[in-house]
Amino acid sequence: MALGPRLDLRQSQSLVMTPQLQQAIKLLALSNLEIETFIGEALEANPLLDAGQVSREDGGDAPASETAPEPSTSDDLIREGAGEADAPLDLDPTALDTDRDTGDADRGDWSASDFSGSAGEAPDLENRSDDAMSLAMHLEAQVGSVAPDPQAAFIMRHIIGMLDEAGYLTAPLRDLASDLGLPIAEVEHALGLVQMLEPTGVGARSLSECLALQAKEADRYDPCMEVLIDNLELVAKGAFAHLRRICGVDEEDLVDMLGELRSYDPRPGLQFGGTASSAVVPDILLTPGSDGGWDIRLNEDTLPRLVVNRGYYVELRGGCTSKDARGWLSEKLADANWLIKALDQRQKTILKVAAEIVKQQDGFFRKGVSELRPLTLAKVAEAIEMHESTVSRVTSNKYLHCKRGTFELKYFFTSGVGGGASGEGASAEAVKARIKALTDAEDPAKILSDDTLVEMLKAEGFDLARRTVAKYREAIGIGSSVQRRRAKKLAAMG
Repeated sequence: MALGPRLDLRQSQSLVMTPQLQQAIKLLALSNLEIETFIGEALEANPLLDAGQVSREDGGDAPASETAPEPSTSDDLIREGAGEADAPLDLDPTALDTDRDTGDADRGDWSASDFSGSAGEAPDLENRSDDAMSLAMHLEAQVGSVAPDPQAAFIMRHIIGMLDEAGYLTAPLRDLASDLGLPIAEVEHALGLVQMLEPTGVGARSLSECLALQAKEADRYDPCMEVLIDNLELVAKGAFAHLRRICGVDEEDLVDMLGELRSYDPRPGLQFGGTASSAVVPDILLTPGSDGGWDIRLNEDTLPRLVVNRGYYVELRGGCTSKDARGWLSEKLADANWLIKALDQRQKTILKVAAEIVKQQDGFFRKGVSELRPLTLAKVAEAIEMHESTVSRVTSNKYLHCKRGTFELKYFFTSGVGGGASGEGASAEAVKARIKALTDAEDPAKILSDDTLVEMLKAEGFDLARRTVAKYREAIGIGSSVQRRRAKKLAAMG
């Protein structure tokens, strides 16, 4: 066969996504606070965009300014200036998920014409914040290595969110347990896990507890050090003779103990950035409806509105004398209109997904974690006729606030276990909550064995193997029947 150059014609199909469609997909994954930053840059980059006060139901059009001509004239000019670039926004579920097989969603040139105001991808709040990592971010990064199960991890993150900038927990545990709808023992257990994180001393409820945690970490928390930490007011007064007497040590030992005490950090949280950047602001607000249902709305306090400044557009268009100037203005107008439509579609998609989550997890919002049902992204996607990847993006970095607290949307997606006759199963968290309730209510004279727990759970519709019950029991910190019998006997004697 002869070798040489030649021309061939071939047909092939490939998926090409416009930068605008890629940008719309990225907008879904951003939280309201990230959207606020993104819109701020868009306002700087596009002179035709304005922060309006008109509801989004109005289609994003603002009333003409005092200097604008008659509305009909400006409308005609805007439609003329937008041209074909202002075509209707196609953000149907299929379009939003066109990257699922191609991986193209993360590529593209985000120039000023794509509303970002600078080169690079959509604004990343993490990269724009202070260089120092916040305390909450540092602690949350350690949760996975300590938490025995997803529920404990959730409670730990909730506690971390309640810490002040010094790392102290000022909210009463009883209030936290009430907000979460959980037994106070589970919250206490989660607090103990938080206190295992670095820096040592975070999660303390008082100065003495903070110093005690650090003394235990240094293996210096003997009875003498315990007495010293319990009497910090005497240390502040300089009553060293009294301290030597109650601690039962001589002067040399007391000096060594005080030196050790002064080496501890009374405010360990201040090693990291402030709490401002780590505050969780809910994107979705859920309140009980007057008809017994639920009212779901976006948190508009963190969701700026955008409108096209018609008057300014008409004024600029009248001063455009060159073809390049008119082309630039038309491009900015098309960008502004498209961004408004993309943000409106994002809002509708988030509300649609959140409404389905609330519908599926209605029992949780009414009764607590024991009613949390198993739920998958695919189930929600099928119910609202969208692709699973769209639901995944919508639930990323989004928080829902209800009377039980503020929860990440991802929290409501749990695996199912123990299907029983119904075949649906229950969430792992619900099963653990039920095991906890059964063991808490057991008669000290008749401690429940794992086999008995299996039978009791089966009678309630939880079809679980014995080893599964044992695994969940250990995961939530409940001892075996022998350990519980011994502990409850000692408690009764005390």
